[in-house]
Amino acid sequence: MEYLILSQKSKAKILKYLPTNKDIEKLALYFQNFCDATRLKIMSALAMCDMCVSDLSTLLGINQTTISHQLKYLKTQGIVSSTRDGKIIVYSLNEKKVNDIMYLAVSNS
Repeated sequence: MEYLILSQKSKAKILKYLPTNKDIEKLALYFQNFCDATRLKIMSALAMCDMCVSDLSTLLGINQTTISHQLKYLKTQGIVSSTRDGKIIVYSLNEKKVNDIMYLAVSNS
């Protein structure tokens, strides 16, 4: 078996560009959103159009409390944003690249 032996120069270059522990934690937290079926459904629906909690609940067949909880989580991650329209809060996908990530995952499997 042949092993790759890194030179000090290569090792230093890799370590320079390796994500920090803080960045790794951010990445892990971000990609957790793609491991939750409810969040995936919400993100997929919002990729098509903006909606309120009631619309998402009816469309996805998930109770409003669960939808609200997941939207709050997605909002703290910066993936979803909200705007108030009178008494209704409308949610939208803040990160359009989320749709690209989901499409990439489906098309490569």
